Amino acid sequence: MQLLDQQVDDSVFTTHESEVRSYCRSWPAVFTRASGSWMTDQDGRQYLDFFAGAGALNYGHNNPVMKSALVDYISNDGITHGLDMATVAKGQFLEAFSKNILEPRGLDYKVQFPGPTGTNAVESALKLARKVTGRESIISFTNAFHGMTLGSLAVTGNSMKRAGAGIPLVHATPMPFDNYFGGVMEDFAWFERVLDDSGSGLNRPAAVIVETVQGEGGVNVARAEWLRALADLCRRRDILLIVDDVQMGCGRTGAFFSFEEAGITPDIVTLSKSISGYGMPMALTLFRPDLDVWTPGEHNGTFRGNNPAFVTATTAIETYWTDDVLQKDVLAKGEQINTAFSGLADRYDGISTRGRGMVRGLVFEESATAGKVCAAAFGSGLLAETSGPSDEVVKLLPPLTISAEDLDRGLQIISDSVKEVIG
Repeated sequence: MQLLDQQVDDSVFTTHESEVRSYCRSWPAVFTRASGSWMTDQDGRQYLDFFAGAGALNYGHNNPVMKSALVDYISNDGITHGLDMATVAKGQFLEAFSKNILEPRGLDYKVQFPGPTGTNAVESALKLARKVTGRESIISFTNAFHGMTLGSLAVTGNSMKRAGAGIPLVHATPMPFDNYFGGVMEDFAWFERVLDDSGSGLNRPAAVIVETVQGEGGVNVARAEWLRALADLCRRRDILLIVDDVQMGCGRTGAFFSFEEAGITPDIVTLSKSISGYGMPMALTLFRPDLDVWTPGEHNGTFRGNNPAFVTATTAIETYWTDDVLQKDVLAKGEQINTAFSGLADRYDGISTRGRGMVRGLVFEESATAGKVCAAAFGSGLLAETSGPSDEVVKLLPPLTISAEDLDRGLQIISDSVKEVIG
């Protein structure tokens, strides 16, 4: 009997695994296989995946092109673990990333492999900004989420996640994200005022860190003009601009980088999640060459050289990012989701929608309703999560490569679930 055909008693998880586990509580199934936009549990039941590894599976589960490249690499005894040693796999990734991603966009960035997760990339970005400027303070935004390590938590807004740190989270100051005050306050008016006021108590910041779309924060979308104004403010004030593209990069909003629509060029960019293409751990910190003031080994990590991830990342770039076909497809499917969600908002009171590309949120005035809708959707064979400070948003992150038919099928499940819950 093959390993994947063996049954597992689900009590093993409650008996031995920590109480910190979360997603398995919302989706009580033991999963065994996955392909494309579908997952299968050990009882043979199939689930349409509108979660995609929290955005780590933009190209779907076990993408066949990447799987073939990965299997071939492993079968030929390619390097698996290499720290930051030079390998063919890493060199090929750097060449493909530069040729197909950076150069066509006119971006001149050095590439750092900081460790294999998004929070590793954010930590290195914050450390680098402080080292370059000699300043300590970082400006973040309301409802931001940047990771679960201490530096990343300091620039995260969620009170529950911050509380888990167990110590004061310092050297960071939150500012209102776009439309936080519903348009009643001029953008950045308060920020500029406290920067100029010697009595404000605000230390001159090293950097500003921002998500163009706040995923965990509730699918809050920053307007292009707001992002341009922020970039201009940072430039005028000699403050470094960090864009956290861990979840919204790699095509999630249409373009490879989510900040492209705004026409800005951040000083530092963080990438992770779908950069490997296959759901394997990998992260990048990108920055202007003049900011590369690191000394050798000053920021490192044992698993920063995950060579199988380099192989699949290169394959993803060469398969999907040598033209604009995927980008156009993402925008079209995003409108497909928006049409469905707008229809629900028109049909029911207390519902609205927001998003960009293929990250979309269905927002409920009665916050508990979102969780009930996700639970009903799971019962009908669909995985979707909630987000927002009160979990008031049903957040969709389907694979970018999902078929229009499967997307329609999932959207119908969402529609039926809303009808079931609201009546």
